[in-house]
Amino acid sequence: MWRKASVAALLALAVGYLYYGSPELPEQILQYISLPNIQSPSQNSPNSQKSVEQLISAAWEALITLPTRQWSKVAVGVNACVDVVLSGVGLLQALAVDPGVGLDHEVLHSKEDLREAFIHYMERGAAAERFFSDKEVFQRIARAAAEYPGAKLYVGGNAALIGQKLATYPDLMVLLCGPVGPKLHEMLDEQIVVPPESLQETDEYHLILEYKAGEQWGSIQAPQANRFIFSHDVSNGAMSSLETFVASLDDFQPELVVLSGLHMMEGQGRQLWEERLKEAVSAISDIRRDVPIHLELASMTDKDYMNSIMQEVMPIVSSIGLNEQELLFLSQAGEGPHSDLAAWKGIPDMGRVSDILLWILEQHGRSDPSSEADLTRIHFHTLAYHILATVDGYWGNQAAAVMAGARVASSQSCGLQTVDVSKVELKAPLDFHSSHSEPREKLSLNPAEPVTVWRRGNVTFHMTPVLVCKQPLRTVGLGDAISAEGLIYSELKTQQPF
Repeated sequence: MWRKASVAALLALAVGYLYYGSPELPEQILQYISLPNIQSPSQNSPNSQKSVEQLISAAWEALITLPTRQWSKVAVGVNACVDVVLSGVGLLQALAVDPGVGLDHEVLHSKEDLREAFIHYMERGAAAERFFSDKEVFQRIARAAAEYPGAKLYVGGNAALIGQKLATYPDLMVLLCGPVGPKLHEMLDEQIVVPPESLQETDEYHLILEYKAGEQWGSIQAPQANRFIFSHDVSNGAMSSLETFVASLDDFQPELVVLSGLHMMEGQGRQLWEERLKEAVSAISDIRRDVPIHLELASMTDKDYMNSIMQEVMPIVSSIGLNEQELLFLSQAGEGPHSDLAAWKGIPDMGRVSDILLWILEQHGRSDPSSEADLTRIHFHTLAYHILATVDGYWGNQAAAVMAGARVASSQSCGLQTVDVSKVELKAPLDFHSSHSEPREKLSLNPAEPVTVWRRGNVTFHMTPVLVCKQPLRTVGLGDAISAEGLIYSELKTQQPF
């Protein structure tokens, strides 16, 4: 009898030792002995059986709501083109170009420059856009691209893509100004109004070389899916539609203006962009002060040009949209926080991103109430998460806006209208800090309420994760769709005129 009692006592001691010493083991032991199964209260909750992706997606659907006051007229300009989308490695192989060492080029002059720049960005999994200076060589490459098996034509240019996304809302009237040729006009949503002055006889073509996550070319392997864009686009390169765009606003009377295409001027040379940027600033300044202006940025390499945009254009717009590369380059150009970083490593650190966003709003925005700058909102997006940083008192519904942008990134990259949780995964960290340096706040993400909010001075930050598509079908235009969706769900507070 005492032997049985001793065995039972020893067994209890062993289970207790293992339970407290190695908490991951008890369930394995318990299945072999007839003790009642022990579960923590959280295991019995309704959410315990759901994946983190399911929790986030369900929360988005419950929490994303349109603002009380919505835009009825939005004017968008000024870059528009036809995108030819195809495999980057496939096109370069068709051009009889061999893989080699990557090297970035601010402007492309030859097939060799194209190969080197493509490899440079493919091995980093980063997006980029470059101007191709030789018209004849570009046309030969464009013909090869159009004839490549599987090449597809799409609406292209940030302004046209943002216009297309806005036009999916039936109650919203959209004006699009840009170089619109016959093919592009045919492809645009019928809800989009194009002024006769914007129509031209020929289309501008942009070549978009895509690569998939893990795709190899020679010794290079892409860490994630992305694309490399290049063109010989003189109309968009000189922003030739800008004055037409601003002149058309008097008749259209928009409640919001979205401007893009400044990056296209970079490849035209310093003399042209210096002169044209002054004219652009003058034209933008003619827009009524009570109409908010959103500026969509894109890939650039000239620090002087980026610094000029930062000094001259950012203070006269209300909102900007940009990705992680553009954010870091902006800080490097202006010698801002973390400008010593050569590039982001993996997922950009949220504390560092927060530091740069705050610096932009302090240096070039209206975080100081006495500032004459108009900039009060920045929509930042990267693969794993998005942040909306706003000066307090100017914008409403920003939690819904940042979630809406992330939701469209998750669905559109998979080629779907809605998020399919089986095709996406969470890559954002669940714990992070509000700044890279002290004093800083430790923050966490709750998947059931997937917006983390923090404040620094009078700037509020809203962060939400992206459910990253495991096998993205199309990455082009994601940034434009994100910014458009974020603007749709944003509300301008009426007591604060710009």
